[in-house]
Amino acid sequence: MKISTNVLAGGAGMTALFAGNISAHTFGAEGAGFAEGLVHPFIGIDHLLAMLAVGIWAAQLGGRALWQVPLAFVAVMAGGAWLAQLGLGLSLVEVMIAASVLVLGLLIAGSVRVSASVSVMAVSVFALFHGYAHGLEMPQAGAPLAYASGFMLATLCLHLIGIALGLSLKRMRVLSRIGGAAIAFTGVYLLASL
Repeated sequence: MKISTNVLAGGAGMTALFAGNISAHTFGAEGAGFAEGLVHPFIGIDHLLAMLAVGIWAAQLGGRALWQVPLAFVAVMAGGAWLAQLGLGLSLVEVMIAASVLVLGLLIAGSVRVSASVSVMAVSVFALFHGYAHGLEMPQAGAPLAYASGFMLATLCLHLIGIALGLSLKRMRVLSRIGGAAIAFTGVYLLASL
């Protein structure tokens, strides 16, 4: 078990090093499908860090939050994508995505403990904006449902990697706090870049 969480932690670190810039990432009119949706959360540092942070914080919270927080994020994210498909306007999308990185980083750094229901509500707010951003891209996609399935699966995978990181860092609280602070600092940078 220790080796597998260390491998996941290393993989997550390498993924973060090679992640791209903040912003929506469109693939043009030519056929974005499942593979492009699967890749999407890995190519933007904003999405990548938020997804990992949800898993890490869920691991810190433990109990029911361990599974409720990530599943709520994915469900509300799907709802946000659907709202974008319906053409409903939502403002401050990029600001809220960057703010999610900042806030989730602070929650991890501070080892903030709240009930499962409060944590679900907190991540759901951010998930709505992440999903909306994904949904804005889907009209250009050749296969919107396949694309959505891809980014939802990728999000779940990043949550699982985050959970593995969070569980492996439970005994090393200093590293957890440093990691959370680094995520929060990245959120500040992302907000300043808008």
